[in-house]
Amino acid sequence: MVNEAHRGQKCLFLYFEYNNELIQKAKALGCKWSNTKRGWYIKYTQEIEARAKTMFLYDRKNEALPKRNLSFVNQVNTCSIPKAYTDKLEVLRYSSSTIGTYVSMFNRFMQYFSSYHLDKITEQQIKDYLLYLVKRQKVSASVQNQMINAIKFYYEKVLGRKRHVYFIERPRKEKQLPKVISEQEVRLILQQITNLKHKCIISLLYASGLRRSELLNLRIQDIDFNKQMIFVRGAKGKKDRTTILSESLSILLKKFITYYKPNYWVFEGPGRTQYSGTSVGNVIKKYCKMANINKPVSAHTFRHSFATHLLEQGTDVRYIQSLLGHNSSKTTEIYTHISNKRLAKIKSPLDRLFEDKILNYKQLIQ
Repeated sequence: MVNEAHRGQKCLFLYFEYNNELIQKAKALGCKWSNTKRGWYIKYTQEIEARAKTMFLYDRKNEALPKRNLSFVNQVNTCSIPKAYTDKLEVLRYSSSTIGTYVSMFNRFMQYFSSYHLDKITEQQIKDYLLYLVKRQKVSASVQNQMINAIKFYYEKVLGRKRHVYFIERPRKEKQLPKVISEQEVRLILQQITNLKHKCIISLLYASGLRRSELLNLRIQDIDFNKQMIFVRGAKGKKDRTTILSESLSILLKKFITYYKPNYWVFEGPGRTQYSGTSVGNVIKKYCKMANINKPVSAHTFRHSFATHLLEQGTDVRYIQSLLGHNSSKTTEIYTHISNKRLAKIKSPLDRLFEDKILNYKQLIQ
């Protein structure tokens, strides 16, 4: 692990021999591959360094990974995460990214209470700590929730304490509507793309409503060209589902597979490794800029737009729910609040008054 400047900013670099497990961990951390430096890098923060140290140094024997695989420089002293904590996360099959988040948050918690024994920390002390994070550290509601989850996991899942013994009030959820783009904006973005791989990536996100992680985990065998379906394995909540495959996109995908000949993943990065989430984000950012779309657009924006546009076409919410993999129809129904076409059909009560000639606005403006 090396701290050095890269592209004008301080970055954390990871150097190791080719190892698929370590590559997946680097991607889960959010690292990008540098061809010039031949290593994985990410913008440096103390939190990232703590997460990297924990993710790469820990194994089941509580020892460091083989030194031949990974070089470490300028290590910082962080608290030792209890082995039972990481073991429990693995036994319950939490994803690598979730494990990284929990470990990072709990490490931060342990550092704050470094002079205390973990089992002796009181509920009031924890509440005071959360208040400190909100008032002094100005953390977001999302970070506060992640910290609560990491703390509760230790006391409830690892130590086996009951929930009523250890309870923390959750921050109120911010009720924000999903960000979507119009069909015309999707068209403008796709018109800018001449790269076959990039066109397939963005088209799949929009045409099938895939999450970014689902796109990255897509395998060749998951695409059924005959049935025009895509099988999504182990999606959010470790649920499998099927979604639609666009007829026009299937032609493009066949051409892509014939040309690129992917080995395992549909979309591969350097050395036939799994394509990175950062690369997907960069692709989207590039073509949105070319299309002069200045609003924030992410991979999830295309998923939201997929659902909204299907709803505007008259597709039943229950079918959209199935395609998106939502547990509850209430989650899917949020798209009814952002469907412009449905809103446009609603007539204002003022117009009804005008039609009944109770009010005559034409006379007022003459």
